[in-house]
Amino acid sequence: MRKHDQTMRRHFHEAAARRGFSVAPAQEAAIERLAHLAAELARPAWTFPRPPRDLYVWGPVGRGKSWLVDTFYEGLPDGRKRRLHFHDFFRRLHDGVSRPGARHDGQSAVDSALDELIGDSRVLVFDEFHAHDAGDAMLIARLFRTLLDRRITLVTTSNYPPAGLMPDPLYHHLFEPTIKLIEERMDVLDVTGPVDFRRLAAPSAEDGGRRFATGLCLPPGATALDTHGLTAPAAAEATTVRAHLRDLPARAVRGDLVWFDFDALCETATGVPDYLALVERFATLVLDGVPPLPEASADGRQRFANLVDVTCDRDVRLVLIGSDPLAALPEDQALTRDLDRTASRLALLRRAG
Repeated sequence: MRKHDQTMRRHFHEAAARRGFSVAPAQEAAIERLAHLAAELARPAWTFPRPPRDLYVWGPVGRGKSWLVDTFYEGLPDGRKRRLHFHDFFRRLHDGVSRPGARHDGQSAVDSALDELIGDSRVLVFDEFHAHDAGDAMLIARLFRTLLDRRITLVTTSNYPPAGLMPDPLYHHLFEPTIKLIEERMDVLDVTGPVDFRRLAAPSAEDGGRRFATGLCLPPGATALDTHGLTAPAAAEATTVRAHLRDLPARAVRGDLVWFDFDALCETATGVPDYLALVERFATLVLDGVPPLPEASADGRQRFANLVDVTCDRDVRLVLIGSDPLAALPEDQALTRDLDRTASRLALLRRAG
């Protein structure tokens, strides 16, 4: 096992060095644990009296959690491994459950959908795990039971410690059995450190050097647009774009670029499945008329946060035109859950005048 430990450690440090960064001290313990897990997984499954312990990697935004687990995933041999982002997983799970004929062979629709998502994977990497919605929480509980029953090794990241999941006091008690299961069956790794790497001036190994870092946050006006090779859409360019199960009004579609107003994308009944459908088709998404977030509705703020999550995870270039969305936020008030993650990711965008 020691050889495989060393191989994975070297893989981490080489991955960081390729981007001109060294591993942060707060990440070293996580790397040691991930290297040990890689060595365990390299052994034939029949040699284990029980499967390796699962890992729950948590910490504040920008501490390199996704980079850690993505680098671990890349360092594993090909085959029987799967990486899923939280939003993408639940979009696919809901689609599978609602598809006609999903229930068959004595299985529930949920079990059938999980079969399709997980397949014969031995390792599942689940990025940005959280539980805010009571309905999704029940599906999460089913997922955890399924993974444990099938001896599938789970590695997940979260901005929350297990006890902080499902923070809504109206529903927290419903999720407590799953929290207990996580604490009993998973090793919980805290990668809290003093630096939010996304707020550094240069792209870092912690954000994976993603193209998202080349996005823009522009003030309104033709001058700023011209400077960056953009022109405001003409009225004749207005069109509709098919998203998940609906048509959305776009101001323009130009090749792999789509241009929306903030209200059309964030202040109507859109959702994560719509954003996922858009980023699968377009490489650049322009969002015009962005207000300071305190002026948006609560649902609009949450949809905007979800949109930022999806574009960042899929490496889609995001161009915001309008106000700095975070400029007027009170420092002591959270207007939406996970807004700290949104702020961290928006720090990757260059405010251009």
